[in-house]
Amino acid sequence: MTRRVFLHLFLLCLLLTACKEETYVYPDVLTEFIDLQTDESGTITRLITDNGKHYAVQPREGLNGLHADTIYRTVSIYQPLSEGEKPEAKLYSSHITVSPYPVKATEWKDSIHTDPVDIQSIWRSGKYLNLIVEVKRKDQPHTFHFIEDSISTDTQGIRTLYLRLYHNSKQDYEAFTDLTYLSVPLQHYRDTLCTGDKIRFRIHTYKEGQTYREFTY
Repeated sequence: MTRRVFLHLFLLCLLLTACKEETYVYPDVLTEFIDLQTDESGTITRLITDNGKHYAVQPREGLNGLHADTIYRTVSIYQPLSEGEKPEAKLYSSHITVSPYPVKATEWKDSIHTDPVDIQSIWRSGKYLNLIVEVKRKDQPHTFHFIEDSISTDTQGIRTLYLRLYHNSKQDYEAFTDLTYLSVPLQHYRDTLCTGDKIRFRIHTYKEGQTYREFTY
């Protein structure tokens, strides 16, 4: 059975540039939040987009050495090579996102840190709520997670899932700004939320203070 791994980081790199008279030529590629799936040997063999499109990954060196039968949530650069009955894609690079299942606030063992970040973008896509946040850091390892505060139901029967971003900066010095990629897996709520229900995601930001973004499930 396929399993999911969310909190490891890895980088699969392939030199893309072709040089002629100091001019770089790049293939027609896409950069997206996607799922990558490994086979029983721990080799990436399948790419799954958020709209449900499946591509077989063109074999090359550097796609192995991962957990077997595992789905990784990533930001990846890839090139669709063919469509039709057997779609295929070439994978150039991937970066694992922070994508743990939300933990209920009542079950969180330690203090819930909400150190500030800034939102570059946040959107709902497929089975995920995706975020790109700007983090001020220097040399400490920041910790991120997702906290489920509650689920409420209004008089019309619409449920609202209240989530917030956990961010522990470890009192890191704010020397420079870095991007962090996160995805909230929403399939955990497929038996709790219905189409038309709401997701309210709360986040502590430098620019807006405590703020939230709301999405339709």
